[in-house]
Amino acid sequence: MSSQQPVHSAPNGLNALHLAAKDGHLEIVRELLKRGAVVDAATKKGNTALHIASLAGQEEVVQLLVQRGASVNAQSQNGFTPLYMAAQENHDSVVKFLLSKGANQTLATEDGFTPLAVAMQQGHDKVVAVLLENDTRGKVRLPALHIAAKKDDCKAAALLLQNDHNPDVTSKSGFTPLHIAAHYGNDRIASLLYDRGADVNFAAKWISDTYNVILCDMNSSFSSLLKEIEISSSRNDHCRIFLEYSKMLIAFWIYNKILYSFIQEVSDCIHNITPMHVAAKWGKIKMVNLLMSKGANIEAKTRDGLTPLHCAARSGHHEVVDILIEKGAPIGSKTKNGLAPLHMASQGDHVDAARILLYHRAPVDEVTVDYLTALHVAAHCGHVRVAKLLLDRNADPNARALNGFTPLHIACKKNRLKVVELLLKHKASIEATTESGLTPLHVASFMGCMNIVIYLLQHAASPDIPTVRGETPLHLAARANQTDIIRILLRNGAQVDARAREEQTPLHVASRLGNVDIVMLLLQHGADVDATTKDLYTPLHIAAKEGQEEVASVLLENGASLTATTKKGFTPLHLAAKYGNMNVARLLLQRNAPVDAQGKNGVTPLHVASHYDHQNVALLLLDKGASPHAMAKNGHTPLHIAARKNQMDIATTLLEYGAKANAESKAGFTPLHLSAQEGHTDMSTLLIEHKADTNHKAKNGLTPLHLCAQEDKVNVASILVKNGAQIDAKTKAGYTPLHVAAHFGQAAMVRFLLRSDAAVDSSTNAGYTPLHQAAQQGHTLVINLLLEGKAKPNTTTNNGQTALDIAQKLGYISVIETLKVVTETVITTTHTVTIEEKYRVQAPESMQETFMSDSEDEGGEDPMLSDQQQYRYMTVDDMKSMGDDSMRVNVTDDERDNRHSGAPTITEMITKETCQRTNAANLKPDNVDINRHPVHVGMFSLTIYIISQQAKQQEPTALVPSFTISSLSCS
Repeated sequence: MSSQQPVHSAPNGLNALHLAAKDGHLEIVRELLKRGAVVDAATKKGNTALHIASLAGQEEVVQLLVQRGASVNAQSQNGFTPLYMAAQENHDSVVKFLLSKGANQTLATEDGFTPLAVAMQQGHDKVVAVLLENDTRGKVRLPALHIAAKKDDCKAAALLLQNDHNPDVTSKSGFTPLHIAAHYGNDRIASLLYDRGADVNFAAKWISDTYNVILCDMNSSFSSLLKEIEISSSRNDHCRIFLEYSKMLIAFWIYNKILYSFIQEVSDCIHNITPMHVAAKWGKIKMVNLLMSKGANIEAKTRDGLTPLHCAARSGHHEVVDILIEKGAPIGSKTKNGLAPLHMASQGDHVDAARILLYHRAPVDEVTVDYLTALHVAAHCGHVRVAKLLLDRNADPNARALNGFTPLHIACKKNRLKVVELLLKHKASIEATTESGLTPLHVASFMGCMNIVIYLLQHAASPDIPTVRGETPLHLAARANQTDIIRILLRNGAQVDARAREEQTPLHVASRLGNVDIVMLLLQHGADVDATTKDLYTPLHIAAKEGQEEVASVLLENGASLTATTKKGFTPLHLAAKYGNMNVARLLLQRNAPVDAQGKNGVTPLHVASHYDHQNVALLLLDKGASPHAMAKNGHTPLHIAARKNQMDIATTLLEYGAKANAESKAGFTPLHLSAQEGHTDMSTLLIEHKADTNHKAKNGLTPLHLCAQEDKVNVASILVKNGAQIDAKTKAGYTPLHVAAHFGQAAMVRFLLRSDAAVDSSTNAGYTPLHQAAQQGHTLVINLLLEGKAKPNTTTNNGQTALDIAQKLGYISVIETLKVVTETVITTTHTVTIEEKYRVQAPESMQETFMSDSEDEGGEDPMLSDQQQYRYMTVDDMKSMGDDSMRVNVTDDERDNRHSGAPTITEMITKETCQRTNAANLKPDNVDINRHPVHVGMFSLTIYIISQQAKQQEPTALVPSFTISSLSCS
């Protein structure tokens, strides 16, 4: 059976499908299509079933036909489309559906009529609105009245407005149709809108979709709560239900009220752009005149304080500028960051606008809150014409911004040679300094502006003026790796060994940064290869510290000293060992650096490598003959250091190279003592495996077990005892490990020692037992453990005191209560008039060693060379923007599918924070951008923060217009 069967038609071409579509017989249409009816079969006039169903308003049939492949843009003989027919008959729902399926509303009949035209002719305002709102060719939709305003379509607008349409309806960005008309200069429709009640001073605001969602969610939750109360109250006692839910209702109401108030407050401060701002920005002269004639406020300010005059000046519409000033616009009006219209004109290089402003007596040296003049702005942007105009009108060429930058500094930073030439011709000071002491030559040298450096030097700029930190342009060029600039400075007499405040030379700087070319260039011009800083660092020390192998090689080839020492006595090899710089260490050793050189504290490079666990460097040093037995001033060998710091790999390497496991410090302590005290089980085991003596006594008699007892390191104590450590070894004063544990209140160690059969009543030279020590220190728990271990409470010291006597003298109430039960001595309460001798505390010996530490191994490192003190002069674009005075006034943003066009946060080129950075120790750029923080709103700040974060993640389409007034990208 054939898949398609002929559908018989009448002489005019109408067939069963056409008739069923006309009458809305959905099931018949479906059956006919199922039996093979051609969905786009046309009558003799070219009408398809979709034309006929659209004309008849049969929406379900229309949907079915489109679903089955009917062409939504099929045209009849006269050019009629299904959309045209639906629009003609006011079937707005069919129109919406066809548009959603790609119907093209620009297709016209042979007479030139479009669906919109016929809908307007017939007065079908709903269809007109639908068509207008969809007339964006797939982009974000505008309200119908906005589209009419954009097209200057007064007929469509009049039709929409005659049905009580709000003339001030807003788009997503908060703009009204009058804003749109102002943007395009459509004065006819602007007049119509005004006549129909449009607010000529409507200030565009915007509320984020996120806020609206939050409010909707709150209202929904509130309604749900009310329903829950209603249901509950129908089943239970009304009074109880009221009490149960009243607090929730009140809290909900208060929360809703406060959040809504906050959102309203926020929306009130967003943009505030009037139609006059828009017209001025786009230079629509007729519109400006029209709006003024209708009462527009020419002094209206946006959120950031921009007036229409600011907008016109920034865009260079000098005729609008002139009109506004003639009508009384405030020429001295400033934004919240202090920008005047003249600043705006200067930023945009709009000479005519600037000339008009100056003609009307705009102050030529007006400053922002950060003391920026219009000349600063022109210098930054490289606008020579505006700069010349300002200078001809007596602008101060040496005006200082808040951080001390003059226009010449800024021109040097931005490499604006023509502006530099102009400024110098107008007597700009070539040696003006910022608050940190930077001259224009410093700035140009750091930024690598070669032509400007040459020009400044040709005009007698000194290459040796120091900043407040003592740095010359040569230092800054070295910091910025500006090789060509250094060459120019040196050829023009710059001192190659100029000293900064900490005595650094440019060679120190270049060595730190590893710039071999600059190092060689400086050396070729006679730089002192062994120049020392305040802390006696040579360039080779710095190269070794930073791991700059190539630089170190060049320095050595030029005679750098391998034995020069810092204030702490460190050689370059010490520093290479400290920072684990293997390649530099190898290079130094190849050049015969003393492998066992000792610092002032006696440490060798091997000590340092051991301390910092640089095994590869330690192995290299040992291979090159470093002594594993070398002793620091305290007698510590590298193995002592490794043992204390638990550097297993280092210790293993040292032992393999013959380090002595029983090496003694000056006080007689071995590596095992240090390892035991720190509780390093693996290290202690390693040392014992290499014949470390578990009973080795220091000069005061302390064994490793004593130190374990002091620090409660039971795990190591167990290893020591298993390997033959004497449980009752005594110090010179007669203290056993149990005495020590009892003295320091180490209950776990006391238990361990008692289990290991330690003598519970062993006495010191003064006759003190562990119980005496515990009583003296007030350790009740330890006392109980000792008593459980059969300690004798009646034992007396050499001066006849029991543990109870000691506790009484020292006033330990809990100890007294514990001991008086087991002590036979009678407590006497008789007061005597004799003054008793003050009790002398008895304490065991302890380790009195001076250990190598991170601060003591070298110490006093050059602060100007440390990681925290890297120079970053002028690395931030000081005039990237001129404050948050930008107004984005492109109302066409609503027609764009731009989901990242959030309101700009603009920052001043020089901020209030700058005045806090005048301390020379703060190594920050002279110009910085400030990050503005969100407003704190009290108890709901967390909620608002969450909302703001959501708003960032889900930025609504076309939230704000796209034009930025104050972006100082002056290309």
